[in-house]
Amino acid sequence: RRSRVWLTPTLEMTEHYWGEPTATLDWCERNYEVYYWAAEFWNTISNLAIILPCFIGIYAVLRHGQEVRFLAAYVSLCVVGIGSWMFHMTLLWEMQLLDELPMIYTTCVFVFCSLSDKYTTGSRGLALMLALISYAVGVTVVYLITKIAIFHEIAYGIGVTGLVVRSYILHLHAKHPVTQKLFYISFFSYMAGFLLWILDNTFCVHLRNLRSQMSFFAPLLEFHAWWHIGTGLGSYLHIVFSHGCRLESKGYKVVYKNWILPVLSVSSANLTKKQ
Repeated sequence: RRSRVWLTPTLEMTEHYWGEPTATLDWCERNYEVYYWAAEFWNTISNLAIILPCFIGIYAVLRHGQEVRFLAAYVSLCVVGIGSWMFHMTLLWEMQLLDELPMIYTTCVFVFCSLSDKYTTGSRGLALMLALISYAVGVTVVYLITKIAIFHEIAYGIGVTGLVVRSYILHLHAKHPVTQKLFYISFFSYMAGFLLWILDNTFCVHLRNLRSQMSFFAPLLEFHAWWHIGTGLGSYLHIVFSHGCRLESKGYKVVYKNWILPVLSVSSANLTKKQ
């Protein structure tokens, strides 16, 4: 079993509420240390930072009659959060797939949302859909056969890199200052989470030693949980950014409102432009 940590087994690794872990990954948080029902408690509940913002986005899309593509973006991101919750709670292979494969699918949805009608309608739109579906299916098949985590990480990284490049180009043409700021905030939020993910993997032994000495403040060094928070916020803001860019490209005046997190408000003229 491939693991992110290589440590001598301890008592907390031998008692499993969900049975013996079957996942190919085990992260730096000590298993079943906080509550008996969660293999990795902090890595589990931190997924609320991914799940809850999606409900704000879903409500905004439905309330204002916005495009289905952005509803799909929020729903797919929510599925990632739920899958990640289940994975970290159980450390089972099936739940790992429910976390990791939707990450690929959601990235494909994000890519689709970032492109203009020139590429998402007609014959080009069909070709784009087939390409994205083929990529998602191909990654799925290879990953199910090989179970090599680094393959999934590379496949996901390729999608994210392409999305960042496309988003950078979009922000150059954004007119509203908030739209421009959303690009940078979402990007740096995601990258901060990614940096903590790397640190969590690289310095796990040292982080565990530090946490053992920090008592009440030990969860602050659960960097994988912070990865969820950073990527959850960054991904939500990316959808809002992408949506703002699309409305601007169609000639609409973009209005932002704050419902804890920013959402787009559209005029009645926009309601007839669903796709």
